[in-house]
Amino acid sequence: MENTASVCKELADLSSQDVIQQDRQPVSQPLSTINVVNNEVPDGGYGWIVVSACSLITFFFVGITHSWGLMQAKLARENLAPDSTLAFIGSTAIAFVAFGAIVNTRIIRLMGTRHAAFLACSFMGFGQILSGWATRSVGGLFVTNGIVMGFGCSLCFMTCGTLPAQYFSRRRGLANGLVYAGGGIGGCVLSILMEVLLNKVGIAWTFRVFGFVTLAATLPATMLLKERSRRVAPTMDWSFFKDPKFLLLFFGSGIATFPILVPPFFIPLYASSLGISSGISSVLLAVFNLSSAFGRVGFGALGDVVGPLSSLLLALIVSALSMLVIWPASTALAPFVVFIVISGVGNGGFFSTMPSVVGHIYGQRMSTALAMVVSAWAAGYVMGAPVAGYILERYGGSEAGRAAFRPAMYYAGSMSVGSASFVFGVRHLTSPKLFAYA
Repeated sequence: MENTASVCKELADLSSQDVIQQDRQPVSQPLSTINVVNNEVPDGGYGWIVVSACSLITFFFVGITHSWGLMQAKLARENLAPDSTLAFIGSTAIAFVAFGAIVNTRIIRLMGTRHAAFLACSFMGFGQILSGWATRSVGGLFVTNGIVMGFGCSLCFMTCGTLPAQYFSRRRGLANGLVYAGGGIGGCVLSILMEVLLNKVGIAWTFRVFGFVTLAATLPATMLLKERSRRVAPTMDWSFFKDPKFLLLFFGSGIATFPILVPPFFIPLYASSLGISSGISSVLLAVFNLSSAFGRVGFGALGDVVGPLSSLLLALIVSALSMLVIWPASTALAPFVVFIVISGVGNGGFFSTMPSVVGHIYGQRMSTALAMVVSAWAAGYVMGAPVAGYILERYGGSEAGRAAFRPAMYYAGSMSVGSASFVFGVRHLTSPKLFAYA
């Protein structure tokens, strides 16, 4: 146990290397910066306020994007566009997390975390409000919901995903778990709220209400964010591509993002093929997001025990089995719920373990390595769910019944298997022993 604790502490210390030492801080600092009296990480204190604020922001930017399946189903019923096109709109917003990985770290470095988060939440809220006037235009939704809100979500991801590291060392796993769990809980609550609003006020006002609520809740939360010191903006380091472990992790994590959005985007459509009402569909999507919250905390904590690579590998295996074995056999509500819970747990595990994996392998170079790895997620975020939509259309569309969904299920599950194979390669190169901490 002492050895495990020391390894975990070492990982925590290494993942904080994006903080510049006090004697190198510039004289002029953003308002969101507080002075560092010493180099010791407080492991609590004001950090819990930061975690709470980050969790609330994550509640909205993850919750809204992972509730898109309900909006997609509603727009599909109104014949705005094919399922694949609508899935593309939803995935574009999430894809900006990858597109803006390196650029956003520079924005944070320039503006400071508090001001960058304020900008991010403003874009996120106003993107939703503007979408209320674009509900009859595919191009308009691509701009407002895809690009404007997407930029806000991507900047939120970088601010909330990295700031707790400045406050926590020994408890970092718990702190990050609470931040990421906020997104799962947000998906649970907001998916139910979205279904109610869609039925009560329609698509346009659902967008607007979500936008105003997002602004009202998140902008005050950004005022609570404080940096302990300025950060170094990561740059591209092409030497990483000479490392076999990095190549496997780069492509493996990129492949993992192809199936990551398929379940949340297609759960409402598949539920409809089973004869389940839209009201129950929203509850099922809420269950998926809540399960994701448990997965984020659970697999994050498991990584502290068996190693982050081992935890990530297990999460991918769980995800693959859920889509290849359980989902195709879900011909009624009960097995479908089992699929939703297991898939949600595995889905959430991917996000909570990736930062720890990169820190475990690359230590002081974590910031640059993580930004480069996240950039590899762009293709999967953009094309993963739309490819499933194209496959679904090829076999008759959602109106053709549940059998039409099976090729898309097998596509998503196979991608998870492929990703797990790459991650297993990284783990083997890191530690050939099967039961070693890795």
